[in-house]
Amino acid sequence: MARPRRYAFVGTGSRARMYLGALLGPYADVGHPVAFCDTNEVRMAYYDRLVGETRPDLRMAHYDPGDFGRLLDRERPDVVVVTSPDATHAAYIGQALREGVDVVSEKPLTVDVAGLRQIRDALAAGAAGLILTHNYRYSPRNALVRRLIAEGSIGEITSLTFEWCLDTVHGADYFRRWHRDKAVSGGLLVHKASHHFDLVNWWLADLPETVYARGGLRFYGSDNARRRGLGPRPERSRDAAGPGDPFALDIAADDRLRLLYQDGEHLDGYIRDRDVFSDGITIEDNLNVVVGYRRGASMSYTLHAHCPWEGYRVAINGTGGRIELDVVERTHVEPVATSAAIAAATAVDARVADGGQDGEPEQPRRRGARLLLQRHWEPARQVPIPEGGGGPSGGPSGGHGGGDTMLLDEVFRGASGDPLRRQAGFLDGAASVLTGVAGNESLRTGKAVRLDDLGLPLTSASRPA
Repeated sequence: MARPRRYAFVGTGSRARMYLGALLGPYADVGHPVAFCDTNEVRMAYYDRLVGETRPDLRMAHYDPGDFGRLLDRERPDVVVVTSPDATHAAYIGQALREGVDVVSEKPLTVDVAGLRQIRDALAAGAAGLILTHNYRYSPRNALVRRLIAEGSIGEITSLTFEWCLDTVHGADYFRRWHRDKAVSGGLLVHKASHHFDLVNWWLADLPETVYARGGLRFYGSDNARRRGLGPRPERSRDAAGPGDPFALDIAADDRLRLLYQDGEHLDGYIRDRDVFSDGITIEDNLNVVVGYRRGASMSYTLHAHCPWEGYRVAINGTGGRIELDVVERTHVEPVATSAAIAAATAVDARVADGGQDGEPEQPRRRGARLLLQRHWEPARQVPIPEGGGGPSGGPSGGHGGGDTMLLDEVFRGASGDPLRRQAGFLDGAASVLTGVAGNESLRTGKAVRLDDLGLPLTSASRPA
């Protein structure tokens, strides 16, 4: 039996908990955590307590980001899990790979072409591997779309429309956190839409070629607040206009958010709850993108970050018919419950993380998913979506539409001949990031952008050299 692998964690914000909890629970037989690396001692101490609740025998070493090399040398991890802000990924991934340490990285892989080159070269130079956690591939409904396309159910794909609606809980939260700075997150076209671009690349088994984008900051931000007559806004969300303000968020009211973020503000200056209508936002909240693919298909993609409901709609057209997938993850937002909903939306709880609302009243928009298949000259039929029953290790289906648990099985136990090839690597991450990077360049110039002109052709990216 192989010895348990040693895992180091870079970045100890909310997302780290899913991976750490997995190692302390159903995957404790395959590995254990040994070290944390973060800018903030308070956040690392929060996860120390989580480790101590189930593994009091473990003592976690703490490292500042500047000491990451020392962490690799002293702790000898077999794997580094990277859940730090997006713009920092490339440096950690590159250094770990060059030292022969495997990496598990949250999406996006990085935020720019320079970061992709750094990771590509490190993969070529080292003897370690990289797993990118594009967990939407593992959602049963998305996997079913992949199967239908691969089976030729609607013939050759000609075009897609893909609309993603982020509501005023989930969407607004990107404008409070570090994600609001495009230099750190790449904007929603990189940070968020990399999920969606990767899904389409995977569904089509194709690569993007050309991108044209339009969009801007149309709802959040100080200029929009003044234009709509909202009056003066505070710098922090907790100081918003009283309990009736639907955009107020008091992170002190939630123990987890307070312990992870507010209690450590004095150490690194990171403010988790900036007001969504304050200054300093450099990302867009409305985006329209046209993507052309190498084999001729095209996609019309939209993302809105201030919708009254949350979910997505996909229509895929082929020479033999059409597939439609409609997903409602949250039907509406109660304005007085925003603080509780924000806390729930970042929790590691499968039902809540998916936007579940027990006891919803009957209404026209209902939570759930529906997949329709309609071939030419036939009536539409609804295709049953399998329940998200988890991966080979069993357990609940997990967040992200049932994808997280199946993802964790492959992260910690390895891929096992998956015919859908769900596990994502460098080429997948590069293709999704470059689509967003090209979109950002198109926003800047007003012109269509060819991905090959960005300086990292995907043909060479697939073979790091």
